Amino acid sequence: QVQLVESGGGLVQAGGSLGVSCAASGRTFSSSAMGWFRQAPGKEREFVATISRSGGRTYYADSVKGRFTIFRDNAKNTVYLQMNGLKPEDSAVYYCAAKLTTYSNLIYVSDTVMDYWGKGTLVTVSS
Repeated sequence: QVQLVESGGGLVQAGGSLGVSCAASGRTFSSSAMGWFRQAPGKEREFVATISRSGGRTYYADSVKGRFTIFRDNAKNTVYLQMNGLKPEDSAVYYCAAKLTTYSNLIYVSDTVMDYWGKGTLVTVSS
């Protein structure tokens, strides 16, 4: 079992930066690839970023590439999402998710395959 708790959301002006984090409990964090997804009001949940178990491989949605950075600290059981150059269209509830995997460098971009989810943290970007 993996319990995930996001934190760090809030209100920021367009062009600003914000970091969100996701703390995992349980002993399987280092055995999990991690991902960030987001859902804006009235829209479907969408993929944002993912990182492999080892942290050596990452992948981003085109909409955030070059602005967002995902990284993890396996010693702290935490995955982070640093968001720079925020735009109003980045406003959403951001969820972290975990996918148990035996492969150290696989990444996952589909929300349907993730095993565990946090409850989300709200990010609002004002124009």
